[in-house]
Amino acid sequence: MKNTALTHIHESLGAKMLPFAGYNMPILYEGVNAEHETVRNDVGVFDVSHMGEFLLSGKNALALIQKVSSNDASTLTIGRAQYSCLPNNDGGIVDDLIIYKMKEEQYMLVVNASNIDKDWDWISSHNDLGVEMKNLSDDYSLLAIQGPKAVEAMQSLSSIDLSAIPYYHFEVADFAGFPNVIISATGYTGSGGFEIYCKNSEVETIWNKVFEAGASFGIKPIGLAARDTLRLEMGFCLYGNDINDTTSPLEAGLGWITKFTKEFTNSENLKKQKETGVTKKLVAFEMQERSVPRHDYEIVNKEGKTIGIVTSGTMSPSMNVGIGLGYVTIENSAIDSDIYIRIRKNDVLAKVVKLPFYKK
Repeated sequence: MKNTALTHIHESLGAKMLPFAGYNMPILYEGVNAEHETVRNDVGVFDVSHMGEFLLSGKNALALIQKVSSNDASTLTIGRAQYSCLPNNDGGIVDDLIIYKMKEEQYMLVVNASNIDKDWDWISSHNDLGVEMKNLSDDYSLLAIQGPKAVEAMQSLSSIDLSAIPYYHFEVADFAGFPNVIISATGYTGSGGFEIYCKNSEVETIWNKVFEAGASFGIKPIGLAARDTLRLEMGFCLYGNDINDTTSPLEAGLGWITKFTKEFTNSENLKKQKETGVTKKLVAFEMQERSVPRHDYEIVNKEGKTIGIVTSGTMSPSMNVGIGLGYVTIENSAIDSDIYIRIRKNDVLAKVVKLPFYKK
C-alpha cells in the first residue's frame, strides 16, 4: 500500500486511515458531518495526492487527447481546464478526468487514483502519434482547499489575485513560498476553493503554511468520507460507483461532455445510441421517508418490480434527508417520478429530483 507525502501528518492528527485505491488515506478526522459542514461554511483541506497526473507534450498532443477523450479539447486555451471522459470500445467509460492546457502543445491529464495504470496503458495504446508521455503521479502531491472562505484564507500565500481565477481555470504561480505551483478552481465539493498541485518535496511546507494562513478562518483537515458526501450533494459522478466500464456517458447524463463534432474512441456507436435513445438513465432521488439509500440497493416500481440499482447514497449532512444516484429504466426517469428503494425487504418511497441536491 502506498503512502502520500503527508501520511505521517494525518496519523499524527489522529485521522482514521483506511486503504483507498491502493493508498493509505485519511477517511475522517472528527466525523463526517462536522467535516462536511466545515467545507460548506468555512474552509477545509483534503489530501488527494493519490490522484494521477500525466503530462502529454508535442505537436500531436492535442490530436491524441481528441482521439481518446469524449469532450472537445480543441476549445481549451492556456489556463483553462475541461472535464471529460475516456470512452472504451464497448460503450462504457475507461475513466473520467480533467484536462489542463498548460502550454501550446502541452497538456496535463488528472485521472482517478484507482485507474492510473489502466488509463496510462489505454492512452499509450492509442499513442501512434509520437506524443511524449510522462507519468508524474508518484512525484506530485495535490491538496484541495475547499469552502466559501478559501479565497480569503489563502490570499496571503500568493501574489496573484485568487478571486480572479474563474471556475475551471488555473494559474501557474507562486504559492506558500514556492514558484510554479498549479492553482486551479475545479472544485469537486461545490463550495468553491482551489486545488494545489506541487512537488512531493514541497507539500509538507505548503500544508503547514496553509493551516497557519487559515487558522483565523476555522480551517480544518477533511477526510475522504466527507469528500464523498459533498460531491454527492452536487450530483458529481464517482468512478466505480456511478460510472464504470459498462456505463455509457449518455446513460450517465454526460452527454454534455460527449461532443460528436469530432471522431473519438467508439464515437460512431455512441452517436447511434444518442439517435436511438438510451434504455436506462442515471437519476438523482430524494427519500420521502427518513431512511438512507446505499450503493447496490435495488430500485423498484410501485408493483415491486426491479427497475434499477442505487450507485451512490447517503444521508445528506446539509439537508438531513436521504439522497442518492441510481440507474433506472427510461420510463421511470422523469423528474418527480415516484420510485422505491428496497431497504432490508422494505420498499421505501423516493422521488426523482433535479440536480444538484444542495442549492446554496
